[in-house]
Amino acid sequence: MPAKPEATTPLIAVIVADAAATRDPALTLRKSELYADGVRRHGGKPALISVATPPAERDRILGGMDGLLLSGGPDIDPALYHEAVTGAIEIDAARDTLDQLAWHEAERRSVPVFGICRGFEAVNVFSGGSLLQDVPDHAGVPYGAGPAHTHNLEIDGESRFGRALAEGSEEGLATEDEDDDTAELTVNTFHHQAVDHTRLAPGLRAVGWAASHEGRIVEALESTGDRWVVAVQCHPERTDSTPNEFEGVWEAFVRAVRETSAAPEG
Repeated sequence: MPAKPEATTPLIAVIVADAAATRDPALTLRKSELYADGVRRHGGKPALISVATPPAERDRILGGMDGLLLSGGPDIDPALYHEAVTGAIEIDAARDTLDQLAWHEAERRSVPVFGICRGFEAVNVFSGGSLLQDVPDHAGVPYGAGPAHTHNLEIDGESRFGRALAEGSEEGLATEDEDDDTAELTVNTFHHQAVDHTRLAPGLRAVGWAASHEGRIVEALESTGDRWVVAVQCHPERTDSTPNEFEGVWEAFVRAVRETSAAPEG
């Protein structure tokens, strides 16, 4: 088949929470729109899907998506990584099923994937990894309930993720400590589950780390192959508590989606 025209706006499926099933539907809708805004700012066309989306519409979007964004949400059922519940809360089996369906379709068609918070954890679990079920010192405050808690993120500057961050700043990816040349940024934290090196899935590599009471944990990961798969534990769509460098990650994601969709098939 011929390549798609460069002017084509890539369609990005965004898996989000079902607002009607949450305690504060208006807040849930606002949070979902932040993901859509991140895609739009960089030239993508977001198509939001939740468990309430009619199956025919869901399948149409997933079948035609050029990229996939797995967003934040409740904890993943530990049964999916063959463990009992030892800290996971508010498990949503329907959301797990939807995320898995979207992930497998993205894999089947080799489209780029960007995972955020729960999406970061989902990428690891669906790739064969597991999770620390409770890391309470990273939980922070609920979104909208006050200033975001933050912590330092140590970054592999030579990674796909690190290079994208560098593109998001005129000064490149800077260090925070003049006595240490490791690149760091201050990021928000809204999660209580995590990935560490013992739980990292095959085919993924750690490219961002943070300290915790459970030890050093992975907070950014990416695929080891050529396909663009990047996931972060923080919430870069919440621009009020996110460094500007993360605009480079949004840009890199949409660019990868556009380039992949424009490539000839076969």
